Amino acid sequence: MDKTLAWLWLADAVGSGCQYARELLDLWPDPELLYETLRAGTEAPPLCLSEAAAAQLRDTTPFDYEERLDHCLLSGIEILTPDDPRYPARLLDLPDLPLVLYATGNIACLNGGRYAGMVGTRRPGAYGKQAAFDLSLALAQQGVIIVSGLADGLDSEGHRAAVQAGTPTVAFLGTAIDKTYPAANGPLRRKIEEGGGAVLSEYPPRYQGKTTGTFLARNRLIAGLSEVLCVAEARARSGTLNTVGHARRYGRPVLAVPGSIYSPQSQGTNELLRTGQAGVLCQASDVLERLGLTGETPALETPEFSPDMVGPDARAVYACLGPNPQGIDALCAATGLPAGRVLAACTELELFGGAAAQPGRRYTAQ
Repeated sequence: MDKTLAWLWLADAVGSGCQYARELLDLWPDPELLYETLRAGTEAPPLCLSEAAAAQLRDTTPFDYEERLDHCLLSGIEILTPDDPRYPARLLDLPDLPLVLYATGNIACLNGGRYAGMVGTRRPGAYGKQAAFDLSLALAQQGVIIVSGLADGLDSEGHRAAVQAGTPTVAFLGTAIDKTYPAANGPLRRKIEEGGGAVLSEYPPRYQGKTTGTFLARNRLIAGLSEVLCVAEARARSGTLNTVGHARRYGRPVLAVPGSIYSPQSQGTNELLRTGQAGVLCQASDVLERLGLTGETPALETPEFSPDMVGPDARAVYACLGPNPQGIDALCAATGLPAGRVLAACTELELFGGAAAQPGRRYTAQ
């Protein structure tokens, strides 16, 4: 029997995100031997298995997975198991390590590098997008492998920056390995794979199982492979904070980019900083220091301000600014916006270099 078949049999029974995966492997490091023992009826299924998992192991055999194995071989999909030296070593000690990973691209990047996760909201503001891209680019230029989830928003910014830098990047999917979600990221996935990076999933090609919780389950793999987890922008209620929880559970340091106190997209990151759950991330050197990497790092380039970089409120306020300082009341009258939104717009303009604060809460164009 090809031992890979036994791994597929075992992994399908316990499912993704299994909390007792490490315990199970400590008891039975060889799934082929577990199959032979259960078939002989000399021992009962391991006590750590759930009833459903034990029942599936009894009702199926490794040979049921021959078609899947053949399909992967013909499709160029790699199958990585914990006894394979190509399996990501940083995941081996996780209590809920994946028993099987499906991979496309260049799996050589999964070991031997330095890894930083870059995550954040799927609906970022211009500030978050710029921060995620610039920080990821500076890190990738120093050879750091960016790890993320190929999702909309800030995941994509991290991967794009790595591709631009010509450095491999690793993406974990919450879908079947042969499906890209969102589909619009198909071209980005191809660039990752062609650029020496890898795309991985716990879910096989043509996966028809449960979809609830698959993205939350994959978040632990982003945290697990990362040596440092970076959060560029996150709302107060965000799947990103689930990834942070996994990172803290695994003992991975977390760094967060400070944001405007008026920005909903930064409420989550600011709360991480306020409560001491994350360190401050303002430049790439903050990450490199955590990785023990020293040397000169390029400073983040401040792009020339354009009104297209900011939201509609900030554009409206910017259109009213000039060389003479204007107060909040005057800007409210000129734009028709309430004071809170004008203040938030002014803060956004400051962050992007479109306005300068003057004494007395007055602002000029910059």
